[in-house]
Amino acid sequence: MVPGTWPVRASAPARSTFAHRALVLAVVVLAGVVLTACGGSAPRQGPEKPRTSVAPSAPAVGVSATAADGRGAIRPLPALSGCTRTLADASSAKEALSKAKPGDKFCITGDLGDFRMKINYSGTEQAPIQVVGDGQTRVRGIDVDASYVLVDGFTVLNAKSPEIQLNGVNITLQNTVARHATTAGYDSMQFFGDNIKILHNTLGGNSGDPTEKPNCIETSSTDVSSSPSHNVLIDSNRCESTTAACLSVAGPHGPRGTGLGQTSEIKFTNNYCQAQGAAVLLNDVQNATISGNTAEGADHAWSLQNNSTGATVAANIIAPGTAYEVGMDDSSKPGYQGPAVGGAP
Repeated sequence: MVPGTWPVRASAPARSTFAHRALVLAVVVLAGVVLTACGGSAPRQGPEKPRTSVAPSAPAVGVSATAADGRGAIRPLPALSGCTRTLADASSAKEALSKAKPGDKFCITGDLGDFRMKINYSGTEQAPIQVVGDGQTRVRGIDVDASYVLVDGFTVLNAKSPEIQLNGVNITLQNTVARHATTAGYDSMQFFGDNIKILHNTLGGNSGDPTEKPNCIETSSTDVSSSPSHNVLIDSNRCESTTAACLSVAGPHGPRGTGLGQTSEIKFTNNYCQAQGAAVLLNDVQNATISGNTAEGADHAWSLQNNSTGATVAANIIAPGTAYEVGMDDSSKPGYQGPAVGGAP
């Protein structure tokens, strides 16, 4: 069963007599013998019982196929094409990225071991830098400190937190898996900048020290190196087994904020979120959109506080048993459009 859906309990079948069961067993055995003699195989068993919507404590690593709901990393990916260079080891990938120029498309395959991929050179609007994997390409972390960059098709497991960090303008990260961050913080991803797109990624499994309150995706504006973010689209991702929030956004006027500028126009749409705290936590964030998501496991789904005004909340699916959908303080109510506020943020 795909997490995010809740099965209807099926009625129990009628009991069979012992004789009837014995007859059925004999027929099945005879059919298996006949099929084997003819080069065939014995009949398959019936379908498995529906699984619960709660992810296992140790989620399967990687992604073998696109989830049935279309969210998360897309697998399999199309064959790599149009590559400026094709790379298959850490040393050649590091060398190529150190000389990247606008218009380059680096295709990287294989398991690169402990290599943490760093992209520090920018493309242009007309000629972005593309760094792509085949979906099975493994690295030990991704750092983008540049603009006009596309990263597509990687798997990051057991990397230093944050497993992925994006800092710049016009960055797209898509079809990438990041799970099980291993160091303090335990966040799967952090981003800082404008016009960032985070699309079709599978993240989470950040079950480290719960006192660290690890998030699936996070941004904050706490110093001059982490400026406020604007016009960010987070769409069609899966955040699974998340200890705190699927998305935590803290603007510059929040706790420990710089007090400079504002964080605004954050769109969290069409995502699957499995969290233990609020699914989305907004602190001093203006004009956010939360729509088309499925939230499961949270005590309440959306938390807005400290002048998180102008938010739109619509068409989300909330798991049964959630205390209430929207938590909000009075300072965040101006301009709000959405379901009735159910309690505190």
